[in-house]
This record gives sequence, C-alpha cells and structure tokens, in this order.
Amino acid sequence: MTYHHLAVLVPAQAKKYGEKVALRFRDYATSTWIPVTWNQFAETVRLVANAMVGLGIEEEENIGIFSQNKPECLYVDFGAFANRAVTVPLYATSSSAQAQYILNDASIRYLFVGEQYQYDAAFRIFGYCDSLKQIIIFDRAVEKDPRDMSSIYFDEFLESGKGYPHQQTVDERTARCSEDDLSNILYTSGTTGEPKGVLLHHSCFLEVFRIHDLRLPDMTDKDVSICFLPLTHVFEKAWTYVCIHKGVENCINLKPVDIQMAIKEIRPTLMCSVPRFWEKVYAGVQEKIADTKGIARKLMLDAIQVGRKHNLDYLRVGKTPPLGLQLKFKFYQKTVYSLLKKTIGIENGNFFPTAGAAIPDEIYEFIRSVDIPMIVGYGLTESSATVSCTWRTGYDIGSVGQVMDGVEVRISDDNEILLRGKTITKGYYKKPEATAEAIDAEGWFHTGDAGYFANGQLYLTERIKDLFKTSNGKYIAPQALETRLVVDKYIDQVAVIADQRKFASAFIVPVYSYVEQYAKEKGLEYKSREELLRNPKVQALFRARIDTLQQQFAHYEQIKRFTLLPEPFSMERAELTNTLKLRRPVIAQNYKEQIDKMYEE
Repeated sequence: MTYHHLAVLVPAQAKKYGEKVALRFRDYATSTWIPVTWNQFAETVRLVANAMVGLGIEEEENIGIFSQNKPECLYVDFGAFANRAVTVPLYATSSSAQAQYILNDASIRYLFVGEQYQYDAAFRIFGYCDSLKQIIIFDRAVEKDPRDMSSIYFDEFLESGKGYPHQQTVDERTARCSEDDLSNILYTSGTTGEPKGVLLHHSCFLEVFRIHDLRLPDMTDKDVSICFLPLTHVFEKAWTYVCIHKGVENCINLKPVDIQMAIKEIRPTLMCSVPRFWEKVYAGVQEKIADTKGIARKLMLDAIQVGRKHNLDYLRVGKTPPLGLQLKFKFYQKTVYSLLKKTIGIENGNFFPTAGAAIPDEIYEFIRSVDIPMIVGYGLTESSATVSCTWRTGYDIGSVGQVMDGVEVRISDDNEILLRGKTITKGYYKKPEATAEAIDAEGWFHTGDAGYFANGQLYLTERIKDLFKTSNGKYIAPQALETRLVVDKYIDQVAVIADQRKFASAFIVPVYSYVEQYAKEKGLEYKSREELLRNPKVQALFRARIDTLQQQFAHYEQIKRFTLLPEPFSMERAELTNTLKLRRPVIAQNYKEQIDKMYEE
C-alpha cells in the first residue's frame, strides 16, 4: 500500500480512480445527492491551492474553516496542504466568543465560513480579531452585512484560481512538503478552562493510514461512507481522511438533523458515529417491542436471544455455533434483523465504528445481537483518534478493544493511560506549560483517562479529572453512573453531583414525550412542564427506574436525591461542549441553588 502525503493524496487518487465518484452532497433545492468525481475533486483542490497563493497565503500559515460539513471544507483542507499551510477547523455551532478566541490564538488572516450563522458570528467579531483580513463564504445564499466591504464568496475565490496562475508556486511548495509539517490545529472544546490547540502533523495521519489498513482489512474502495459527525471532531476528520486514502465514496451530510433521512437515502456500508446514535436505535427497538403483542413480540425477543447466543457466545470467541442455532440465526437474518436494518438504512453495512464516549454494555450487546457490525474504539484528539478498537471477533464486551499497531500504551501507578507513538500529538499550540504538563520527559502523553488491561484488551474506568471525592472521602466516577442511567428510555441527559458532598445526587433531563405519555396514561393533570416533573407519581417513576439501574454500584456511589430539569443542558448556556460533553463547573454554577436544595437536611 502506498501512503501519499496529504498534499498529494487527492491528485494521486484522481489518477487512480478518474471518473469514479469520490464525494456526494445533497442539493436541497432538488433533494438530490450530487456526485463529485475524483477528477472533479482534484481539479477543485488545484483551483483552491492557486487561489490561496493569489490571496497571499504563506507556507505554514494557519487558515480557519468555520462551517458545518460541506465538500468545500475538504477542498480548502487539501488546497492548504498543497501549499504547506495549516487548517484550523471551528465547530459550526461555535459562538462568536469561541470563534474570537481561536482566531486570535491562531493568528488567522483568512477564514472560510459555511452558512449564515457562521458568517454572522464571524463578521460580528471582525473588529476584535487583529489578524483577520478576509472572510470567504461557502454558501451563495448568505446575505452579507451592508458594512462588509471585504468578504467574498467561494465561487469568486475559485475564479481567481482558474488557469492556474500560481501553479509553479504551488508545485514548489508541495515539493517542500514533509511529514514533519503541521497539518491541523484542532481546538479541544474544553470541559474546564480555555480551549487548547492540539498540533497534528502530517506524520500523524500517515501513521493513521498505516495502522487502520492493518486493523480494518475489509475496508475497500467499494465502500460508501456517510459523514455526519462534525469534520471539526478528530474522529470524523481522521475517518474522512482514511476514506480518501482508501478510495471510499464519501457522502457528506450538511445538517445533523437530516441524518436519519440521509442514511435511508445513501444506505451506507460505513459510518462512524457516537454512542448516542445507537442508544436511540436501542430505545426505538425497546419501545417497538413494548408496543407489540402476541407472536410478533415473541419472535422479536427470540431473535435477540438467538443473535446473542450466535454472535456473542460463539462467533465472538471463535467457536462454531451449533447447526440448529445457525439455522435459526439465518432465518432471523432474513426477517427480523433485515427489517430492522432496512428501517434504519444500514442493511448494506460493512462495519460501523463508534467512539467519542462510553457505550453501555447493554447497548453494545444488543447491537451485536441484532447482527449490526458495530465496532467500538477509544481515542482522543491528541492521539489523532484511534488508540484501540474492537473488530468482528475476539473482543470482550466492556473493553475498547486491542491497541492499534505502533501505539504504545502504558498504565501508570495511579491507573492513568499513557500513550506514545507516531499518531500522538507533539503538544499544544503556543502552550509550552500545558505541553510539558501533558507530555513527560520520556515522551509519554498523559491522557487523564484511567484504565487497565485484561485479556489483551484495554478497558476504561473513569476520567481522572472528573472523579468526585465525597466529604466522606469516597471516590465516585460520575461517567460510569451517567452511562448506566441514559440506557433508560425516560432519561435523556444526566449530570451526577458529588464533589465534596456527603452523597451523590443528580440532575436528570427526562425524555419529555415519554413523561407526558405516562401522565396521560395515569390521568395526571398539570399546567406546565415544571408542575408535571414535580408530581409525586412522576418522581416515584424516576426513583424506581434509577434504583433499578444503579443496583450494581456500591451504596456510597448510588444517587440518593435527584432533580428533574424542565429544560435540557445546552451549548448556548455553556453547559455542554461542542461535542456534547458536560461542562461540570458550569453546571455547578448555573444550578447552584438547585444543588444546595438537594443537600438540605
């Protein structure tokens, strides 16, 4: 396998694949998916590279991309790489303040924006970003501010690259490219403190290509992947680059809310996602089973049980299932499993990587039992995504799989996971103290995650910084409790409270539609959501469900009191990061009054 530097990857693939489809994107005017061939992909990247030279973009300059997922994000990425420039993605949902911090920290002169929200947020802070010189707008439908005399649209930008007026300069820069060059600065959304810019060099991604070729041998240029996690997130970014490296057709989903429709239209063979996606699948199936009666219900339950025995008890550990079990499994493959997968849109599935947060064992077992080829992994921005992952067989439920080839993992004396290898960041942008704190003298990166090895596989236990110590001196890992509780169909979000408190409590964000349905069935009257959630019967419902789910935890770890919240945690109130992780200090501050009330005698 040839490993092309990102600066030459797209043109190299165009030579190989020509008119084969490389990308697709939805045209919302016609509700059709527009194909982009490898030749067109390479041509547009070449135009971008020339237009960048025309703008005056220098080698090793930082270029901002503030957009939801669009093909243009990739055109800018690879046009920049051809010029030895660095791309700095911003989450499409970032506030003006968040964007301002990154633009100033990375000294960005040229910012590419997606749609109206990103343009407005960027223009609002233009005067507060000393380095910012020009905004380039992807979407022609964006209305520019009347005061805006400098921004241009992407098609105007591309026009300046036609005829390739600066191709000699681009070629000279590309010839100087090295795997030691910086490719991306990915700003972590930060659950505490200000964001840090993670440095990822081209060497990181070249190693990502190599180790994924070894771990995922079934991934080929016949696959079709759908890209719906933010390209700002290292998981989707690294995965998309791997897809380009493998010649996979990549369908780029613009609006996250459209993903269920997009999956049914594309019928992908590959898709990386976060556990929340599969949690919703699980909840939907459980609801369907609960609403089904008679023989149909028995068949569904039996199908899950047969799949569990066939895939988990036998295939998972390398054993051949008995003939009778094989026959029953094949019957359910053609009926129950097939119907479920077609309903979601994944009946063509090759495999589906899942990472970004802990996935409850119950859900992992279920997904594998209904013959969905999900693989689970662990990684960080600082590790260019994958540190470890499971594969089709030989995995243990609860683990995050075997460590990838070339990645060194060590467990410290205090159980922290330490990493070393070519995929690991060299540090944080303009933050020598943070870099020195994270990477020790022997080159080990300290992840902040606790874990252990068993049976040759890596297990995660908790996020060390998130560990709570009660006033009684007991340690509680909130994520373990939270992961367990969100399995429940009535529970959408959970934030455990325990630090320096006598016992654990929690904020619960219910699935409001289910609570309202319960109220209707029980004849409960209420004038507002707040009144409904205070109802003793609703409180008793949640108390019973929480107690059932937390039985496996030690008494001191269990939630003694809880508050049902009438509104979900949000990014707008800074309670969630852009990757939907809890910002615990902000929650503690925003809900101080409610927390104090839970601990009143």
